[in-house]
Amino acid sequence: MGTPVVYDFIGIGLGPFNLSLAALTDRVKEIDGLFFEQEEEFVWHPGMLIEGTDLQTPFLADLVTFADPTSPYTFINYLHTHERLYAFYFFNQFNIPRKEYSDYCSWVAHQLSHCYFSHRVTNVIETKDHLYQVTVENLLKKEVSNYLTKNLIIGTGSIPMVPKGLDEDWPNNDISHSSEYLFHEKQLKSGHSVTVIGSGQSASEIFYDLLLDQKNHDYELTWFTRSSGLFQKEDAKLGKEFFSPEYIHYFHQLDFDHRLEALDSLNQLRNGIDPETLKKIYNLLYHRSISGEKLNVTIQPLTEAKKIEKIEKTYHLHCQQWQQEKKFIHQTEKVVLATGYKPALPNWLSQFADEIIWEDNKRFKVTENYQIDFKKKKTNHIYTLTDIEHSHGASATNLGLSVLRNQKIINSIAGKKIYPEPTKTVFQQFSPKH
Repeated sequence: MGTPVVYDFIGIGLGPFNLSLAALTDRVKEIDGLFFEQEEEFVWHPGMLIEGTDLQTPFLADLVTFADPTSPYTFINYLHTHERLYAFYFFNQFNIPRKEYSDYCSWVAHQLSHCYFSHRVTNVIETKDHLYQVTVENLLKKEVSNYLTKNLIIGTGSIPMVPKGLDEDWPNNDISHSSEYLFHEKQLKSGHSVTVIGSGQSASEIFYDLLLDQKNHDYELTWFTRSSGLFQKEDAKLGKEFFSPEYIHYFHQLDFDHRLEALDSLNQLRNGIDPETLKKIYNLLYHRSISGEKLNVTIQPLTEAKKIEKIEKTYHLHCQQWQQEKKFIHQTEKVVLATGYKPALPNWLSQFADEIIWEDNKRFKVTENYQIDFKKKKTNHIYTLTDIEHSHGASATNLGLSVLRNQKIINSIAGKKIYPEPTKTVFQQFSPKH
């Protein structure tokens, strides 16, 4: 019986963040690893690939370019390979259509031999030798295997978040989360009334899609948002510098309470709506209002939906206009909950809970190199790309900074600079020089 293979790392999950890591490590000979994903193939937010919607980040923020623009896995090479380079040039847009970004990521995933789909990680234990034994179920063959690795990288992403009071097990064709919008679009549009709840980009895109098709189905359309207004995302160039390596470093040095305060102050940078989407909504409403046409549309901010109950064929939303403290009931046949996402941390991580340093009762401490911080320092690490907003700021879910995160992780695992990290990317500074 031979010596078991010990990998330098194993990545758990294959969303864009770990897929970027897989693409970058594919050309690195100094370290070797595997990636496991329980889904059958890569599809990026399939329920939200609405025709005409774009990413909110430029095409340069692909899986590899910021670290290695010569990589065969750039978006530009994807276009070249698919004979779409001239079409994208004439398209004359910096942002990538959402569907094309999903296709691009799938194209990369199919080329990477160390990425395994339909493989679910069911458990992780630490061995006496301070390695990690990873138990993996092959969902197609119904086989279970164990792998040894020095380091783990958690890239399990997020899952839909539904507020308490709205989270009963309703029929998906009547009440669905925005992440599944396209799966239930036909049934949602068959109702006499549709209500969208939420304030972010997803809510605005779904509302616009429903507004476009309203004349074909004649439903009453309502949009409630808890926020104090429908505000556009900060689009100023200096404002975007808060999504930079320098700001991540500055943010990480703050104490926990100041980091949480900083997240709140950057809310418009993080959660605002694309100005073009708001413009399209307003323009369509304006054109339909000509000649006094009845719109049959309600848009109401400052409104929180607290409870859903079904009475006969309709759903009663128990709402409150929180600024005026006025409660009311809104009746609707269909509801789309664009209420965001929460981190999807694996169950096996709980067995390490007593060893981890916690910043509060639910958020673990994370080093600047994305290692979960333990009370007793480890030589082999658990890195995380999931649930790091409290430690690394607004960049946590930003595709434009996923490559930087992976550069740091690769360099940390290799113990040397495989990918040089940028040192001067912005024109402003975030703390005094002296």
